[in-house]
Order: sequence, then C-alpha cells, then structure tokens
Amino acid sequence: MLKRFRLEEPGSVREASELLAQFGDAAKLYAGGTELLLAMKEGLVHYERLVNVKTVPGLKEIKAENGIVRIGALATHHEIETSPLVRERLPAFAKLERNVANVRVREAGTIGGNLCFAEPHADPGTLLLVLEAQLVAAKAAGTRRIPAEAFFVDAYETSLEPDEVLTEIHIPVPTERSGVSYMKFGYLERPSVGVAVKLSLDGGAVQNVGIAVGCAGPAPRRVKEAEELLRGKTPDEALQLLPDAGRTAAKAAQAISDLHGSQEYKEHIVGVLLRRCFQDALNQCR
Repeated sequence: MLKRFRLEEPGSVREASELLAQFGDAAKLYAGGTELLLAMKEGLVHYERLVNVKTVPGLKEIKAENGIVRIGALATHHEIETSPLVRERLPAFAKLERNVANVRVREAGTIGGNLCFAEPHADPGTLLLVLEAQLVAAKAAGTRRIPAEAFFVDAYETSLEPDEVLTEIHIPVPTERSGVSYMKFGYLERPSVGVAVKLSLDGGAVQNVGIAVGCAGPAPRRVKEAEELLRGKTPDEALQLLPDAGRTAAKAAQAISDLHGSQEYKEHIVGVLLRRCFQDALNQCR
C-alpha cells in the first residue's frame, strides 16, 4: 500500500534544490519513479514529499559538444537507446540501454533516476566508469561535476549532497581504434554480474585500458590494478594475463552472496565476462 504523500511541482532546478533543502530527509526527488515508487509501495522507504522534476525544462536533451555526448538526466532509457547520436558515438552505451530491465522500465525510467537510486544490480554505472563520464549536479548555490568513479559510494548511496539535483551526464566519445564492451549475466530480471572494458591499440600495444565491475557487490567499481596488468602489453600478452586480471577484478567487485548467486559464483563469472569483454573490445579496435 502506497502511503499518502505530497507532490511538489518545481518549475526549475533551483526550485527543486530549494525544496530539498527546505524539507530535508522528508523529501525525495521523483523522476521516472520505477524504483522509488516500488520501494515506497513495499514500505521500504517513505517520504512526506516527492519533488517532481519530470516537467522541469531542459533536462531531457541529448546532444554532442566538443567531443562530449551530453545526456539530460531525465532522458529515458528508451530515448537513449534509440537516439541516433548515442548509437553513432556511443554504440556500447546504446546497446546497454536496449537491455535494461524490461520495456516498461525503459519507457518510464530515466538515466538520472537510475544513477541516483544507486540500486546495486543496475547496469549503466559500470559502463560509465570506464567511459570516464562526469555527472553534473546543480543546486541553488551553483553546479559541480562529479567523476563517475566518485559518484557511487555504496548500495543506494551516492556522493550527491542532500539538496543537489543531477542534471546531465557528460560522456567523452572514445577515440579511433578504441573498443568498448559491456556484458552481464543473470538468471533473474536484474543482472548478477556486469563487466565493462574499454581499451585502445597504440603501436601494437594495449593502451587506455578501463575495467569496471558491477552488480555483484554494493556498488560498481573501477579496477585499476587489473588495468595496470594489461596496459602496455601486446594483445597476445594481455590475453595471457587475463586470468590474473580476472581474479583481481573479482576481488575488487566485493561480491555478496544473495538470491543472484554466491560470492564464489559471482567472482567466477567476473573472470568469464572480463575475458569476453576484452576480446570484444580488442576486435573492435582491429
């Protein structure tokens, strides 16, 4: 049963921020609502006020500027997956969005809501880590950019300040001779494990390596120790080192035993997906 609450209708990001500051823990931003309303119906959380930002202008646009794809926080998963710009410049991200949850969620759920809710078994954050995205947060006092790596703190917890509103996601377009891959595995609707890899080839060596793991533990994590194992190596050398990189990534995932699988099972899947993602990204470079 959904308890009674008041729906606030701000006309701007500044007004939304002021409402959050005014009501504190009794208020929560409302965008797509696919995660929040479900949690409220189940009685897991309750807020006296929902601050509806769905009608705030300027938060749905998808555009490119100076080698950066800028995605408004209110863009739905469906709008991102079908965007010609995203498909051309960030095909791996378009593919990920095409496979988020189900049709209903993709039609209503927003990228900003997904990231801010920080559900441990969500897809987008893991890929945004290796794409080195920056998330733009605004409040009455101004704006700031948060690297994706610093955005996710723990399960259902981000580094957003209480009165901040996520407005945009800025994603650098990968350079030529780069490959980007995201793969996931799960036997429930939410993935049990997700792995993302980005790399480029320079002078016959693997460079600009990015590896991230998600869904297995409380929050997505970039695994720089695994990246260092592969950076500067020839493709053949890197392929030989993938088992070591997989074990390093599996440990960094902080896998938790739950309905999606045991810790040991998830750690094994991390290594399998890392090998497949690396090979896929390498093939794109070639």
